[in-house]
Amino acid sequence: MIDIQKELPEIFDDFADSRKEAFLKVKEVKDQDIPVIGQFCTFFPQELAVAMGATSVSLCSTSDETIPEAEKHLPKNLCPLIKSSYGFAITDKCPFFYFSDLVVGETTCDGKKKMYEYLAEVKNVHVMELPNKNNENSLMLWKDEIIKMKEILEEQFGVEITEERIRKAVRIKNAERSAMKDFYGIMKEDELPMMGLDLWHVLYGVQFVFDKEAIPGQMKELKKKILSESKKITGKPRILITGCPIGAATEKVIEAVENNGGVVVAYENCGGAKAIDENVDEGAEDIYDAIARKYLNIGCACISPNKKRLDLLDRMVDEYKVDGILDMQLQACQPYQVESLAIKRFANRDKDLPFMAIETDYSQSDIGQLNTRIAAFIEMI
Repeated sequence: MIDIQKELPEIFDDFADSRKEAFLKVKEVKDQDIPVIGQFCTFFPQELAVAMGATSVSLCSTSDETIPEAEKHLPKNLCPLIKSSYGFAITDKCPFFYFSDLVVGETTCDGKKKMYEYLAEVKNVHVMELPNKNNENSLMLWKDEIIKMKEILEEQFGVEITEERIRKAVRIKNAERSAMKDFYGIMKEDELPMMGLDLWHVLYGVQFVFDKEAIPGQMKELKKKILSESKKITGKPRILITGCPIGAATEKVIEAVENNGGVVVAYENCGGAKAIDENVDEGAEDIYDAIARKYLNIGCACISPNKKRLDLLDRMVDEYKVDGILDMQLQACQPYQVESLAIKRFANRDKDLPFMAIETDYSQSDIGQLNTRIAAFIEMI
């Protein structure tokens, strides 16, 4: 839990350190015989973990520390997120992976699919087959995958995920998503109450708060504190960041924007609005159909055509009064790199906004280049 009584800079630092703090807390969870489910993607329905009384935690790594070890097994020109995640797994440098009783993957890209085969040699892995289209046939397939996932959890952990439990879990996760959406909505204000990097630290850090039922109250109090105590920020170009997941090493992109006169007001990426924009329909007669619909509506580049991403961007550009769009791509992430043209057309043609695409990895070698390019982009705005 984050202590809201602290000063705001300390609170933001605490959220920035939440992942490290969770390294210790996950051992406490294991000591209480609570199952730990490791996940790689926002497509994993966390409601299933909540319903069985387990803790779910993100395994995606965003550091180049273990990439050299990963490259002994994987191609050097593979996405850094995949290499980093695999490297932390095989070196036992990630407590989340070490303590996970089950690792859940998903078929969002070919690189991940093949990496999971090697991962299964050292850990209990289940891969969910994610459709690459958003239609009724795909919905049926995805619903079946979710029910299969439920049955695997029941069998492996000796639990029963009843209708009552899954509906309660839906309410818990809906409350969490709604609270986070309400919180980051403070960046819609003309006079901004915080910088984008502080916002990101909260959005990223809250993923490692294991007590999901405590999050709504915590976010409500933090929002109140920020609005009442923080200085107002005006006159800076308002930037929306879209594209690949951000975290740790790639925070350099946010810093480059804000060190050069801009402010990031919105994140469409995973970890930002993409995964928490919609809730599960709590009143649905078929709750698993409702869960499948919610998660299949995530506007990821692995879905083709990806209209949901453009719909979300369209709303966010207007609501957050965006002055420019920055598309961050990880090296070798082909789905997002190819889709960048569609985002550029959307920005330039549909919204008449400046657009910039940047490609980066988890090293710090390109910080100078990023600052130069992004400074020019901000100055143009």
